Amino acid sequence: MKKVIYPGMFDPVTYGHIDIIKRARELFDEVVITVAKNPVKTCLFSINERIEMIRESVKGLDRVNVDSFDGLVVEHAKAIGAVGIIRGLRAISDFDYEFQMALMNRKLDEKITTIFLMPHEKYTYLNSTIVRHLAEFGGDVKCFVPEFVCNKLKDKFPLFYRK
Repeated sequence: MKKVIYPGMFDPVTYGHIDIIKRARELFDEVVITVAKNPVKTCLFSINERIEMIRESVKGLDRVNVDSFDGLVVEHAKAIGAVGIIRGLRAISDFDYEFQMALMNRKLDEKITTIFLMPHEKYTYLNSTIVRHLAEFGGDVKCFVPEFVCNKLKDKFPLFYRK
């Protein structure tokens, strides 16, 4: 059974992330979405909130699980028996950083392969930061995130959603 991890902050999870998850399911037996605990980054949502939003967003997708990790992603992949790390590439600007990380992870463990997947073209401009900023100022995010996530964003920014 080929298991891969899809690590990230997912602050919040978007339809772009979900598209990558669905694409990974077509290639592997199990996809484990691994929510990062990164003390360097400040997140809008707690680790538990991010896990909850992802679980709700992938409900009904078989062979998809959600967990969290801190430390090196390649070590987490190894610990859960994953053969690879899924990374989404939206644009050329993503590639340089992701390429460097893939090479470093290969150096740490050459048995763990990084697999780059591109989302559907309609999600190439989409990322969590843009969604957070849009929601912060009361913008409509329904076409970028599942309804459950949209409601969680509204809860975080109630002043802009009184309408």
